[in-house]
Amino acid sequence: MRDLLEQAKAMAARMEAIKEELAARTVEASVGGGMVRVVATGAQRIVSVHLDREVVDPGDVEMLQDLITAAVNEALRKAQDMATGEMQKLTGGISIPGL
Repeated sequence: MRDLLEQAKAMAARMEAIKEELAARTVEASVGGGMVRVVATGAQRIVSVHLDREVVDPGDVEMLQDLITAAVNEALRKAQDMATGEMQKLTGGISIPGL
């Protein structure tokens, strides 16, 4: 039983370290041929949004909104995939809900 508790503590410490590492790592997503780029951390925080001047058309705000939404969603998906991959390495591929 004591070994099991030690293993659980070690895993919890490693999970915390992975979360900190993920918060420091970034992913980038781009849409519209690279005209809209979004950078997010592995903790799923948006760090930056880059817009090429050509995509900013006051006459077509809806298109810009759609591009930004698509880029943000893709960046967050990539961040989630990165986090899932790191946690699966820790758990040996076992899916643990909430991680």
